[in-house]
Amino acid sequence: MHPLDLIAFDDLLSEEERSIRDVTRSIVDDVVRPKVAHWWEEGEVPARELMAAFGDAGLLGMHLEGYGCAGTSATSYGLAAMELEAGDSGIRSMVSVQGSLAMYAIHRFGSDEQRERWLPGMAKGSLIGCFGLTEADAGSNPASMRTRARKDGQDWVLDGSKMWITNGSVADVAIVWAQTDDGVRGFLVPTDTPGFQANVVHHKVSLRASITSELVFRDLRLPADAVLPGVKGLKGPLSCLNEARFGIAFGTMGAARECLETALRYAMEREQFDKPIAAFQLTQQKLVDMSLELDKGMLLALQLGRLKDAEKITPEQISVGKLNNAREALAIARECRSILGGNGITLEYPIIRHMNNLESVFTYEGTNEMHTLVIGQALTGISAFR
Repeated sequence: MHPLDLIAFDDLLSEEERSIRDVTRSIVDDVVRPKVAHWWEEGEVPARELMAAFGDAGLLGMHLEGYGCAGTSATSYGLAAMELEAGDSGIRSMVSVQGSLAMYAIHRFGSDEQRERWLPGMAKGSLIGCFGLTEADAGSNPASMRTRARKDGQDWVLDGSKMWITNGSVADVAIVWAQTDDGVRGFLVPTDTPGFQANVVHHKVSLRASITSELVFRDLRLPADAVLPGVKGLKGPLSCLNEARFGIAFGTMGAARECLETALRYAMEREQFDKPIAAFQLTQQKLVDMSLELDKGMLLALQLGRLKDAEKITPEQISVGKLNNAREALAIARECRSILGGNGITLEYPIIRHMNNLESVFTYEGTNEMHTLVIGQALTGISAFR
């Protein structure tokens, strides 16, 4: 029995939701799984080729309306994120940054002209976006960002840097958040603008099948219409982050499921002391405990999807999903690695790759500590951030 069959999970989904999930799984089977271990080992990924394939399948900005976007439900997007991350967390990150951060920012806060210019190409995957918020010294506290945009006549001049930016060195446009005299504002920055530089981050041992960059801006001049007109303050970037965190609640369960399926197959086939290791009580306890956590995480993700589709979801509820599911997925990956023993550290199996990737997912889009404090404030009414 598959772990999700223990709760008859598919019975909770509509036919359309199952169809979108299965189509995404097929794409991952065709274009990701055959090569992802090699990409991860080499630290390289054919980003433009993959984005074109995902665009053809309607996965980029799929939960947005218009401009070539598919306009699916939030739950369907979550199920697609689950299948993408079952392939690799880095691959899901590429799609998440494109749709839930860069495209969402333009779709929600951009002008009609900005939407028409960028969103159709981004939905097709012919244009790639990135999202510049985090800085080397401003991670969990984005209000302390040092990147600044100042007015010079009708233009804006941007100076500063951003760190840990997915898609940064292959992007055609960067959504950059900067301090201004009028508070934090978002800017559309074509990456061919003089003064823009993207430096690839090397020596990673996590998310290696994903492009991570540092962005640097030196006297980068932008026209007046480069600013996103629909928002001022940190509400803008934080709204985008909530979109991405929602996808992580589903995505991490995809990585956990892939690890558990691998460990279950291995335990049935691997024999020690003249019987499969799945016949030993300790192994069965591991498999049962992990299946229960996977099932609970999937039910939580699905509930968040239903709340989001009903336009009832809150940031605190998204924090519950991100904190719990990233934490439990990482624990599942580690336990699955133990079932495979020495074989669990090789790229012949996906577990060590997922385990290393999930260390990053556990941290980005809000660390576990920050989401703990968000939930703590919701429970007590007392802020412990300062």
